[in-house]
Amino acid sequence: MSPDALYAQVARELRRQIMSGQLKPGDVVPSEGELSDQHRVSRQTVRDAFKLLISEGLITAGQGRRRRVRSNKPMVFRIQEELEPRPTNPEMDQFLQRFSVEGRTPSQAIDVAVTSPPDLVRERLQLEDDALSVVRRRVRFLDGEASHLNDTYFPYEIVKDTEIMRPEDIAKGAMRVLRDHGYKQARNLDEIWVRMPTESETQRLGLPQGTPVAQHVRTTFTAEGQPIRCAVSIFPGDRNVMALELDVPETWK
Repeated sequence: MSPDALYAQVARELRRQIMSGQLKPGDVVPSEGELSDQHRVSRQTVRDAFKLLISEGLITAGQGRRRRVRSNKPMVFRIQEELEPRPTNPEMDQFLQRFSVEGRTPSQAIDVAVTSPPDLVRERLQLEDDALSVVRRRVRFLDGEASHLNDTYFPYEIVKDTEIMRPEDIAKGAMRVLRDHGYKQARNLDEIWVRMPTESETQRLGLPQGTPVAQHVRTTFTAEGQPIRCAVSIFPGDRNVMALELDVPETWK
């Protein structure tokens, strides 16, 4: 991109207004026509400027509506949070409780299916080619915007007669269900990498064009080394921060 391109000039001025607070979160961005007249450029030039600002996470995609300045309140994903005690409210998991306490509006849609898992999951769960898995698919939302995807896979044979099969939140948590059926978690392997989203992920998350995602894969094992769960979470790069907090070993203190 040339820094002197007309669309870059239009984007730079809008970016300045947003960063200075002249345009605040939730404010309507001037229309294509208004910006076209103001900068004496074509509407296509303005659209290109919008695309740049959308990819930077500064304005909404619009999709037939007026574009607005996006709220700069990213979700902080605490990788270790899943291992903390579950909320006392049986209707809430950590995600729903934490962000409700913070004054935000969290929600989620849950779908459960029996499926042949993708190759990545099949490898992590050490499943045979013809083995099935159960997947609990979640789209999680914050303040009405999709924050991330969380698709959690389990070997079908160990969860087929459990609460994990139900398309609703599990009050005591899936890991306690597994523990009660003889599969107690002993360790997790976490993998994180950044990539561009698939078409399906783009649609499920409503991603602006050009937005990268972080993929977090957590595989859970028993003490005997048996993999019992593989959770695949997809986080849009324009609305998330990933945080990991670890205790310092005594030998380092």
